[in-house]
Amino acid sequence: MPSYLQIENISKSYGPKVLFSGIGFNINEGDKVALIAPNGTGKTSLLRILSGKDSSDSGGKVLFLKDIRIAFLEQEYSFDPSKSILRQIMDDSTEWTSALDADGVWNYELRVGRLLSQFGLDDPSKSMESLSGGEVKRVAIVRMLASEADFYIMDEPTNHLDTDAIELLENALKHSRRTLFMVTHDRYFLDRVCNTVMELDRGKLYIYKGDYQNFLEKRQERIDQYNAETEKVRNLFRRELEWIHASPCARTGKAKYRKQAFVAIKDRAEQSYVEKKADLSDTLSKDTYLGNKVIQCRNLSFYWEGRCYLDNFTYNFQRYERIGIVGNNAAGKTTFLNLIAGEWTPEMGGRMEGVLEQGSSLRIAYYKQEGMSFNAGQTVLETVNDTRLLGRFLFTHDMLNTPVERLSGGEKRRLYLLTVLMQQPNFLILDEPTNDLDIVTLNILEEYLLEFKGSLVIVSHDRHFLDRLTDHLFVFCGDGVVKDFIGNYTEYRTYLKDFQADKARQADTRDTAPQAKPKTEKPARRSWKEEQEFKALEVKLQELEDEKAALEGQLSGAELSASELSEASERYGKLLEELDAAETRWLELSD
Repeated sequence: MPSYLQIENISKSYGPKVLFSGIGFNINEGDKVALIAPNGTGKTSLLRILSGKDSSDSGGKVLFLKDIRIAFLEQEYSFDPSKSILRQIMDDSTEWTSALDADGVWNYELRVGRLLSQFGLDDPSKSMESLSGGEVKRVAIVRMLASEADFYIMDEPTNHLDTDAIELLENALKHSRRTLFMVTHDRYFLDRVCNTVMELDRGKLYIYKGDYQNFLEKRQERIDQYNAETEKVRNLFRRELEWIHASPCARTGKAKYRKQAFVAIKDRAEQSYVEKKADLSDTLSKDTYLGNKVIQCRNLSFYWEGRCYLDNFTYNFQRYERIGIVGNNAAGKTTFLNLIAGEWTPEMGGRMEGVLEQGSSLRIAYYKQEGMSFNAGQTVLETVNDTRLLGRFLFTHDMLNTPVERLSGGEKRRLYLLTVLMQQPNFLILDEPTNDLDIVTLNILEEYLLEFKGSLVIVSHDRHFLDRLTDHLFVFCGDGVVKDFIGNYTEYRTYLKDFQADKARQADTRDTAPQAKPKTEKPARRSWKEEQEFKALEVKLQELEDEKAALEGQLSGAELSASELSEASERYGKLLEELDAAETRWLELSD
């Protein structure tokens, strides 16, 4: 296989901070490579050097194979807000279309239109300034895929995408023969698309052939070996330290070479990977008692500028439950979080109907997508005065006095997360916490949240994150409709695909079924057994409707105790399921 990209001896520093030094690697045709590293260690800097927007401090070489076509997908897509979606993509594609004749440009535009439709952008005339962040990202991805370049270089391609768009991109790249080099924090995406993992760690590059699980295993072996070697060096350091203190020749300046070696040993002895799980029980459990009443929603609705974002939602949140919230962009997920967090007031606009009550022992902490703000001039330690927590989340000792404004974007996001966790909540709300966090931090956050003693509500498009932390989903379907699914995210997607496959099979059966009999013929009669079931269902439906009306009256009143209210709400949910099943069967028999 020819080498598409050859890197030799490139380095990058910012002031005294060395991101990487003297690294080199090859990417061959057909390779699908993921680059992993903690935020602030040089991933984006490396991609900027590859794209020609930055240069190596040490010279070195960045050599692409002659005549291969390269498409870059950056984290932030630069666009003209006055242009339409189609005009923006076509103007950005001149490097691909300039050599095409009229028919070629027309076919290219057709390809763009087909991809836009697949990614849910059905109106190519829509202006760029009217798009959400997720829609802008989809435009950038369509532009990249439409190029059909030989080599895609991508910086966080799944950031700000909803799950449907992530799976579309995943399938497109997984089945493509194109060469890929990407920075990503999406572990399912990485595992299903890539065949090689590169790790940038402490300025050095390590390469692992295989999937993400193989990377985890081999990385741990490397760390264990490094720490074992460190322990040997520490033993030697202790012996040399004793010699320095006790030996007369050391004090008189003799054996200079041994004293120089001592300094080198000392530096090496101080280097190790501290990846043991810190004891965070005190941090997690201080004053976090949560009573029986958490948050109760009864017939809750919310409207904004004539649009319904939540329609007649009824649910009693329970202690210690872990709920994931999924759905397409703009389906109302963040609006819902603002409501249950108590952050909405009528003065902010919109209209809320129904009842929302919070328990007296509730202590909510809310991580927001746009919530980062820090006091000017503060250091890392002044912002979060807990060295154990800072160390657990990869803020090393030499970073504690760093001014916050000098942190990278990902490091600021990590610090903001800690300011939320430090509030000692018993009800934690996280709105897209995985955006802009690296894989190492995500694994640490997951371990932390698995120990968390409280209720947890998470909005995320990170499928691995949801699978590991939640066992219950609210699915936002649009127009205020919210469906309750018991199970994790993978189970929900499996259910959804099976349901869609069943519908497709039923449609195929109807299409291939014999022609219907003339209307003059009598329809088939119900059997005696079906007739009895039909009559019983009519009685049952009336009973269920009466019970439903009675429960709604109780739930809207104020006479019930907390335990009675909880029981009534639970029965109400089951009652709706029974009604749905009974009505479906009644319709089947009535046909």
